[in-house]
Amino acid sequence: MYAPERQQAILGHARSVGRVDVNELAETYDVTPETIRRDLNELERQGLVRRVHGGAIPVERLGLELPVAQRTGQNAELKERIAKAALDQLPDGGSIIIDAGTTTARLAEILPADRRFTVVTHALPIAAMLADRPQITLLLVGGQVRQGTLAAVGSWAQTGYRGVLADVAFAGTNAISTARGLTTPDLAEAAVKHALIASARRTVVLADHTKVGRDEFAHVADLSEVDTLITDSEVDADMAQEIHDAGVEVVRA
Repeated sequence: MYAPERQQAILGHARSVGRVDVNELAETYDVTPETIRRDLNELERQGLVRRVHGGAIPVERLGLELPVAQRTGQNAELKERIAKAALDQLPDGGSIIIDAGTTTARLAEILPADRRFTVVTHALPIAAMLADRPQITLLLVGGQVRQGTLAAVGSWAQTGYRGVLADVAFAGTNAISTARGLTTPDLAEAAVKHALIASARRTVVLADHTKVGRDEFAHVADLSEVDTLITDSEVDADMAQEIHDAGVEVVRA
């Protein structure tokens, strides 16, 4: 097994059980502990795990929010597929809200140039991306900018969203489950996400399979407030079915 294949297997196991041990992995893959340490160091360099004494924990279990620059490259192929599938959810013109996030940013990047939209966002990277697009009327919601996500939060942002009613909101999330709906690590981010979901006629959530079936600290919205989940084909079938049975259309890209 080549190192990249072993590292992906280790990452999958870590996400499944919550923590991996160097010595156990060395025995499983019939390599030296030093080889496993190098694998875990590489996964940590990519922002996928956090090294702890004797092993590693996947960042999803830590409730960590990595900076936008680090998150952009994670699961890039899956995000591309999800963003392209989200194009089918666009209204014929009209207004859309695009939430902060790397998958939603990819959707913003590939918005069709032959259709006109009013786009509302509180995400600085998305606003910068769309500012010079002639077919886009851009509304930037303001507030205190969080360094990790480069998104505006706080009462100003919530008030800004309460002043509009868009056709579709494309929301990101750190986690989605039938138990708690949409959740995220930060309370301020959660409040703004809740506001933007409430300010749209339809809500489409973009989330790759690593976010499905998990819960984070701060509640954003119940599944009853979500119309469609677009995820990828690697999503756990049982989890996807549970979300579908809760009344959410599930699209596998």
